[in-house]
Parts: sequence; C-alpha cells; structure tokens
Amino acid sequence: AAARAQLAPSGVLRAALNLSNILLNTGRDAEGNPTGVAPDMAKEISTRLGVKLQLVTFPHPNKLCEAAVSQAWDIGLVGADPDRAEHIDFTAAYCEIQATYMVQAASEIHTVVDADQPGKRISVKGGGAYDLWLTRNLQHAELVRAETLDASYDLFYDQQLDALAGLRPKLVADLEKSPGTYRVLNEHFMAVQQAIGCLKTADGSNAGIDFLSRFVEEAKAQGLVEELIDRHKVTGRLSVAPLLQE
Repeated sequence: AAARAQLAPSGVLRAALNLSNILLNTGRDAEGNPTGVAPDMAKEISTRLGVKLQLVTFPHPNKLCEAAVSQAWDIGLVGADPDRAEHIDFTAAYCEIQATYMVQAASEIHTVVDADQPGKRISVKGGGAYDLWLTRNLQHAELVRAETLDASYDLFYDQQLDALAGLRPKLVADLEKSPGTYRVLNEHFMAVQQAIGCLKTADGSNAGIDFLSRFVEEAKAQGLVEELIDRHKVTGRLSVAPLLQE
C-alpha cells in the first residue's frame, strides 16, 4: 500500500518510455500504443500495484530524465546513470545493451584502449547513457556530438572520424550501409544498464524504489525479462542483466 501511494498517488501509474531505444520499444499496437519489453515491464508493475497504466513517451532519454523535475511521470524505464540520479532513484538493471565502436575496416583501432588516444575523434549521439559514460571516462580522445543516432553515423562518415560510438546492435545493423568499409570492435567499453527509476521523495521514503527493486530482481530470477526479450524478438541484442549479489 505504501508503494502504491508513492508510485501511483492518482490511482494511475504513469510510466515513461524512451522511444529512441528501439530494442526496448519495438513497435506499436493497433491503437498506436508502444509495444516491447519496456511497455510490458510497466504493464506488469501496474498489475502488481493494482492500478491502471498510462504510458508517457519521450523522444530521447535526456528529455525523459529532465521531465522528472516537473513530475511528469511516476516510473521511468531508462538507462541508469549517476548523472541522471539527482531527481531519480534507480533499480539495478533488468537488461543490458553493450556499447562499443565502429571503425574503418583498415583502422589500427582494435581495442577500446586504442580508440582513446591523443588526436582520435569519436562521433557520438549527445545525451545518451554511453555519451555520459565516455564524457566521464575518456582520457585522450575527443568526442564529436550529433543530435540523433543517424546524424552521428553521418558525422563519422562525412568527416572520416576515427570511431563511431554506439549500441552494438545498431552499429552492426549500420555496417550494411557500406558493406566492407567498416567493422565493429569485439570489445565493449560499457553496457548501458536499462533500469526502472522513480522520483526521489522529499521525505526520503523508500517504499517505491524498494518495491521496484524487488520486482526487477524477481523479474530476472523468474525468467520474465528473458521471456519478454524472446517475445519481442530482440534475443541476442538485449541481455538479461545479472542478479544483484545478496
């Protein structure tokens, strides 16, 4: 009851979705509502809370996270990152997506470390979880930011930059644009932790995040996440995140 009061005070659970993540939001139903792993996770949470569900969609993860300030949603299904934690409490990840680099086929870059060298320029879509990670962790290479995923590819291609940072499934799909010209590294520099967030409470009450954290661990342990990945045909592109060690 405490979790319901905190997460859905209006009696309706407003679940925020990041539509730029096409692995978690794979399509639309006949009514035009988003379908996929993330909407189904939200549906399961609303069922367990015993409330109605309203999906609130955002074009980019940073827009979703910014909307936490105006309390435009109750739970958000988005990549967890320390830079997004000012107003949002996050569960552990329920699934992961590897982030890596695309490079020229003949490039001397074969590892993640090879890419982070003085003079190297890396194209990236600004504001995503892996951009935040690279911004904090790159020592030498320069990031060149674009507004969209496709624009980051165009920037990499047009300016012949040293690498394109992105999620492995998208990069692998993009290899088809110029067969034989590029390759994707086997290594990954990080895995985007897809998690569930709720708004931090003024009184520090943890009923909501505790409920969501228990739900996520159960969903991983009991095979729900794996079943949804399978149902929405994103097997091999999304991985079930490891269980939290007790």
